[in-house]
Amino acid sequence: MRFDALPLVEDTPAARPRIERRAVRRAAGSTTFYEVPARTIIERVPETAGLGVSWAVSPYRGCAHACLYCAARGGHRQLGLDGERDFGSAIVVKTDAARRLRAELAAPRWAGEPVGIGFNGDCYQEAEEVYQLMPGIVAALRDAGNPLRVMTKSALVLRDAELLAEAAQVAEVEVRVSIGFVDDRLRRAVEPAAPSAQKRLELCAELGERGVPCGVLMGPILPCLTDSEDQLRAVVRRVAEAGAVSLTPMVLHLPPGAREWYLRWLAEEHPRLVPRYEELYAGGPPAGEDYRRRVVARVAELARLYGIGARRAAWSPSRLADRQLALL
Repeated sequence: MRFDALPLVEDTPAARPRIERRAVRRAAGSTTFYEVPARTIIERVPETAGLGVSWAVSPYRGCAHACLYCAARGGHRQLGLDGERDFGSAIVVKTDAARRLRAELAAPRWAGEPVGIGFNGDCYQEAEEVYQLMPGIVAALRDAGNPLRVMTKSALVLRDAELLAEAAQVAEVEVRVSIGFVDDRLRRAVEPAAPSAQKRLELCAELGERGVPCGVLMGPILPCLTDSEDQLRAVVRRVAEAGAVSLTPMVLHLPPGAREWYLRWLAEEHPRLVPRYEELYAGGPPAGEDYRRRVVARVAELARLYGIGARRAAWSPSRLADRQLALL
């Protein structure tokens, strides 16, 4: 179904969220889409996010996967939405994302730095089936020869495998599938609407077969829940078996919005762990530095042990220059 076939939501004057002042609202089942023009589309990524890029494009805010720990939950508060209740069912859609992106990539001040896609919500969540923004976004980055990194849990990315493979011929491209742990019981609790780890591992393997470099964002690693030696080793081994070209560990990050929601769940399900979390996160959203360094170092050792990254082909900006010369 195309987005313009969805019914419009009638205006209600009482206690409207701020986002509604400039949005067209459409309903699809229990989900409300807020269609807005993008004021800007390339946004600065906080250094503390640990995503390995300084710039990101987020065609959607909010995410149907509804992960309890998602650091983007706090962004809903800024829009006048509830970061806990509304995050998975009130999705902001930047309908002109591709057009805005082409304009910003062409601006003289843009230096061609790598861009991450899917920072404030999975860019291949269910909304993408309706709005189909990603083909235009990937094409814009391909045409500009701009490096890109897609972050997703969804197999819908396979729809754009050909486009991504084309982009990989002219710039550094990587799809990073998020797999923090392989415990499916825990996944159902904290990632209630996300695909299983097995499905994501299969996705990683299939992307590689289609010529799209695929790495894994191993996160979030949940302190005291998924950080044991056996758990870390199990994830790294299966990621290696899937043929991932890279592995980036990321320890749980708890900014406002995610912190309250996740810690409430922790207190209900694992109350004995609350004091340890209070200690680890006393200094703010990232876990304590000593803990993070220890976990990240161990994952790096395991990645080397299992040979992750050894098969990755080197990329050089000269590939883009060669293509541009061929077009002259």
